[in-house]
Amino acid sequence: MSRAESNVLVDNWFERRSLALDLVWMAAFSLLTASLAQLRIPLPFTPVPLTGQTFAVLLSGAALGRRRAFLSQALYLLEGAAGLPVFSGGAAHVAQLLGPTGGYLWSYPFVAGLLGGLVERGASRRAWKLALALAFSDVLILISGTLWLRHFFAIPYREAAIQGFWPFLIGDALKVALVGISLPRILERLGSAGASPAARPGGDEKQDNSSSFVDNNRS
Repeated sequence: MSRAESNVLVDNWFERRSLALDLVWMAAFSLLTASLAQLRIPLPFTPVPLTGQTFAVLLSGAALGRRRAFLSQALYLLEGAAGLPVFSGGAAHVAQLLGPTGGYLWSYPFVAGLLGGLVERGASRRAWKLALALAFSDVLILISGTLWLRHFFAIPYREAAIQGFWPFLIGDALKVALVGISLPRILERLGSAGASPAARPGGDEKQDNSSSFVDNNRS
């Protein structure tokens, strides 16, 4: 698949994929999640703080595709379990995965992978499709976290929703909007830049591949 045809954002930035490049992308997005985890706003009525983690999770799914998105967030969890201070507030221990916010954390790889699969099927090409995919993915994170809170504290579902679901809807809606509006436009511009000269109005269909490659890089 050519870079102009790919629905996955990062595949539109390079002519060819490689294992080394995939590893770089996965490491980069795991570090992005770790960095945004430090943007932390405690809330007085819940043990779950507001953080930027979910933005990184959604962005990884939207930008990397299914496998790389899943692995980037799995790598993030492994980094924290191994003792690196990547969780919210600089926390670093496997116990964090079993604490009050464990339900959110465990959902990250699966939600990122699910969103990446939807993107590979074309959700990233239209803002409304991507917005629906992002919103659905975000709600899955919130549901996972809320159910875990209910189990962890042995509280009713209503109380768990008050602590783990409703307070985060507005902020998460802003994250969804930011990714959902920007990504299709970026893909459209990259696709236009990657189109061959023969496909452009007035293009020369007889140009060889090397000339097309040069022209693509100049556009």
